[in-house]
Amino acid sequence: MIPNYIIMGVIAYLIGSVNFSILISKKVAGFDLREKGSGNAGTTNVLRTVGKGAAIVTLILDILKGVVAILIALLYNKIIPELNGAILVQIAGIFVILGHTFPIYFGFKGGKGVATALGILITTNYQIGLICLVFALLLIALTRMVSAGSLASAILFPVLTLFLSKENFIVPGNYFIYSIIIAIIIIFNHRSNIKRLLNGTENTISFKKK
Repeated sequence: MIPNYIIMGVIAYLIGSVNFSILISKKVAGFDLREKGSGNAGTTNVLRTVGKGAAIVTLILDILKGVVAILIALLYNKIIPELNGAILVQIAGIFVILGHTFPIYFGFKGGKGVATALGILITTNYQIGLICLVFALLLIALTRMVSAGSLASAILFPVLTLFLSKENFIVPGNYFIYSIIIAIIIIFNHRSNIKRLLNGTENTISFKKK
């Protein structure tokens, strides 16, 4: 049985490694956005260096990576019902984010995994996904800092798993440890943002039309 879980992890990691922000920035603007702006291969840096249209497409595709990874885990469980569906989903969720963060196709230098994590949350438990999304958007609107909303939602995720019954998830199971792992990955990926937040020098975004 263990090889099947390993295969699921590899599949999810390879899906996560397809970094659309890098592909889109090269296609649309002719440069690798890791060499521009904040240097991060994510939606916010696409917004700053390439434009709104490219950022929206990147956001949607990164969310879909998380969705696809979870759906494949569910399909895998349907093909081999003897496997633990919850563990398959959790492995898929963790490794698709790791793939996004450390993409094998792009020198292991990727993004922070927030949009992909959102896709995972919405697919695994739409209630948690929507609560975290709304909470993040409110904080971003108030602070104009994407990192503030991302970090707060990452912390909120494990808290919400304590209050929702396991039956509320697409596959019943214990998701608390899983949520802690994802929160740690997201927080780790924002370590430079945390330093800037503490120093009061974090980058902000503008909602005004240029």
